[in-house]
Amino acid sequence: MTYPSRQPLGTLLPHVPIPPPGKASRRLSRRLAGAESRNVTHLSEAWPIFWQEARGANVRDADGNVYVDLTAAFGAALIGHAHPALVSAVRTQAECLIHAMGDVHPTALKVELLERLCALAPWGDARGVLASTGSEAVEIALKTAQLATGRAGVLAFEGAYHGLTLGSLAATQRGHFRGPFERRLYGGVAFAPFPVSGEQVPEALSCVHDLLRRGAPGGDPIGTLIVEPVQGRAGARVPPEGFMAAVSEMAADSGALVIADEVLTGLGRCGATLASDRVGLSPDIVCLGKALGGGLPVSACLAPARIMDAWPPSGGEAIHTSTFLGHPLGCAAALAVLDVVEAEAVARTAASRGLALVGELRAQLDGLPRVASVRGLGLLVGIELASGEPMMPAPGAAARVAEAALRAGVLVLPAGSHAHVVELTPPAVVTEAQLSHAVRALARAVEEVA
Repeated sequence: MTYPSRQPLGTLLPHVPIPPPGKASRRLSRRLAGAESRNVTHLSEAWPIFWQEARGANVRDADGNVYVDLTAAFGAALIGHAHPALVSAVRTQAECLIHAMGDVHPTALKVELLERLCALAPWGDARGVLASTGSEAVEIALKTAQLATGRAGVLAFEGAYHGLTLGSLAATQRGHFRGPFERRLYGGVAFAPFPVSGEQVPEALSCVHDLLRRGAPGGDPIGTLIVEPVQGRAGARVPPEGFMAAVSEMAADSGALVIADEVLTGLGRCGATLASDRVGLSPDIVCLGKALGGGLPVSACLAPARIMDAWPPSGGEAIHTSTFLGHPLGCAAALAVLDVVEAEAVARTAASRGLALVGELRAQLDGLPRVASVRGLGLLVGIELASGEPMMPAPGAAARVAEAALRAGVLVLPAGSHAHVVELTPPAVVTEAQLSHAVRALARAVEEVA
């Protein structure tokens, strides 16, 4: 298939005349290997491609190949890559003011963004703290909960991913991330099972109840329960109906505050402004990020005033701040994103398109022996791959599928503790034609290499 050079990116089907990674990407890989610490970017004969341009649900690489992006760049491009409203807002702001002093001499944009976010919060009297990354939003939330409750202990969940800074890493369960830094991490974090079927709920709730009563390892009383409404990096794991409501009630009864980590799930991706609403979670604190900036680094932690007021008033030296707090470009981007999310009914689109995507995947993958399940909520979808008898996670299978899909012009990522779940987090602007094409390509990849 050949596209006229004047045809813009956005709604195109894949066009991969040069087997990826092509010469330009390979050349850039060699240069990167000579400049970046080896722990950051995975480099191999099959991975990565280097992005050059992106629009809508399309990415063009350094060799000119065009892909359908079902990652939305880690979920950040929920409204689509380079949405015109976002580009216009950032360009206009860049010409006026790029940087200010967020906690000393702020901008009006900071005020406007906080007001908009507080209006979205599930409480009538919200307050917020802006930040740059999801991990930092989680750090702020954990600090807030400790200040408000006076209890340092934390209850998180198996499979949890809350970030890799030291505070958020302490609540991130996977040993791959924790192992090298275990001695630096706060030890008062307990982990409860995260159920994915109704049969697992009673045991998981019993464990949550016991931990809230008993306290964290080391004896600290638990004042914080942190949870993703849908676990993302663990492989699009959706909790069974009723579980999150019961967890919320148990936490409230114990005096612990519930942090909803909505960095990936929030702002419409799961079919509602907050995924918490769809799964029955009643949060006391909410973390937002990724889609909030549409591709620029901006995040937020929100809570009712009665909780946020546990922080002391600033006397000129804030006890949690950063150079780029309330960054003008980030605020302008976030305001544009919020406008688009509302005007284009992104949550409703994600809900309907996500249902169609799961249905089409199940139809295409039906009967393939390695496919254990297809699951998701809105446009957060996972294909779990397994093998053996009984079926167990197939280590590395999703990574192999991601490489095969790349060659077919479709971008997906592996997830799960064994890289056994193909994760799809497409932009809401992805077209039906793009999704159908991508689903067929994924089905071939699963059948060939999983």
